[in-house]
Amino acid sequence: MSRESSQPRAEVAEGGLINPDLAPTPPEQRTWNRWHLASLWVGMSVCIPTYMLAASMIDAGMTWWESLLTILLGNALVLIPLAINGHAGTRYGIPFPIYARASYGIRGAHLPSLLRSLVACGWFGIQTWIGGLALHAFIAILWPAWNTLGGDWQMMGYSLPHYLSFLLFWLMNMYFVWRGTESIKWLETLAAPFLLLVGIALLVWAARRVGGIGTILEQSNRLVQLQKRPPLLQYLLAVFIPWLTAMVGYWATLSLNIPDFTRYARSQKDQILGQAMGLLTTMPLFAFIGVAVTSATVLLYGEAIWNPITLLERLTRETRSPLVGLVAMLFLAIATLSTNIAANVVAPANSFSNLFPRRINFRLGGMIAGLIGIFSMPWKLLDAYQGWLISYSGLLGAVGGVMVCDYLLVKRTRLQVPELYRAGGAYWYRDGLNRPAMVATAAGIGVALLGKLLPGLGFLFDGAWFSATLVSFGLYYLLMRKKLTTARTRSSKGVIRVEEQQT
Repeated sequence: MSRESSQPRAEVAEGGLINPDLAPTPPEQRTWNRWHLASLWVGMSVCIPTYMLAASMIDAGMTWWESLLTILLGNALVLIPLAINGHAGTRYGIPFPIYARASYGIRGAHLPSLLRSLVACGWFGIQTWIGGLALHAFIAILWPAWNTLGGDWQMMGYSLPHYLSFLLFWLMNMYFVWRGTESIKWLETLAAPFLLLVGIALLVWAARRVGGIGTILEQSNRLVQLQKRPPLLQYLLAVFIPWLTAMVGYWATLSLNIPDFTRYARSQKDQILGQAMGLLTTMPLFAFIGVAVTSATVLLYGEAIWNPITLLERLTRETRSPLVGLVAMLFLAIATLSTNIAANVVAPANSFSNLFPRRINFRLGGMIAGLIGIFSMPWKLLDAYQGWLISYSGLLGAVGGVMVCDYLLVKRTRLQVPELYRAGGAYWYRDGLNRPAMVATAAGIGVALLGKLLPGLGFLFDGAWFSATLVSFGLYYLLMRKKLTTARTRSSKGVIRVEEQQT
């Protein structure tokens, strides 16, 4: 680590803009290699929403290979901001809220970090609810009377055991939050191979039961053929672009706060290769497993069973083997836990800590995120799956456009780390806010929402991440161009004066 990136750590006791969790990562804590980062992405990608993602695309009219291509393309696109923003984390050892100070200002950084955090809290609730459902099934296998707790009492369509399972799974998440980031690395590294093996085993089971992968894929195509295929242009505008946007939006969150993880990477090579290895392979593979197994259920049961929890509960009853159910639900619980902790807790924990560095540390920030997740009513958010993805991708695309433009074109990957922790310094701008960043972000979000308000411009909302990112990126550069020109002119004049004095 460079000397400038380690300097703020000495000021922890003095400054109100820093605490040990927000300070640059020291060299001895930079222990994540490419396999740790790849495992991180395996753990985040292998989850129930990924399993159901391609299935939702097929339900919208895509073939199995179109859905997988959309997922792969979306991941490849989002890998670009992941690598760029991840570069800052690895180079300077700083978390996302501190990195955001460079583009938005010391105070302005609260806007992108809180936008990211609120989205993460919503996703935390969704994943915790899904994990709670798996835990509910797991407990019911061990103790059938579990389903009778509370009698006929229900709230919003769910019984007491459902809410108790939700709370228990929430507590499991909070345990890892309390243990800190090293426990997250341990969880992801341990879970990754187990999750992949179970997923492949499920695919092998499906292929054997119906006579091979070819039979499964034929059945998948039949599911699409039952629907009326729209003309090509209409299909692209109404199906492909919205789902590509949703796919990019799936990881638009991580594309912002990836420095929270790459700050622990040993090198740039490790962070880039690790992310590419984990993201570009695991998610398409697990989505394919979801498509294949679901297509097999049509042949086996006469209906498409998209939810793996429902399928595994049925398999447990058929085999009359509690062991099958226990292993299956354990797999689902670990998959959901590994995704939830990494993708939906770390960012808000650091962001809330950034709000009040002296009062809120990583642990307390994670607890706050967990509480917000409980009250987000995740069972309702889950019903608005695609709309939720598109809406928040537009918000975060506008933030990402500003941050990438600032780091690449304005700062040219050069940050003055001590100034990120200093009021009145280089990143204070005006009253702690960089107004061009605020204006560009608002414009990006506004353009995306314009497509929602005006049907004739619906493509702007359907492609919310792209429209918001391009607008905020371009406008931010234009607004900062004058400052760039002025700064470079002053710099060149300073060099000339020095040379004149030397001669």
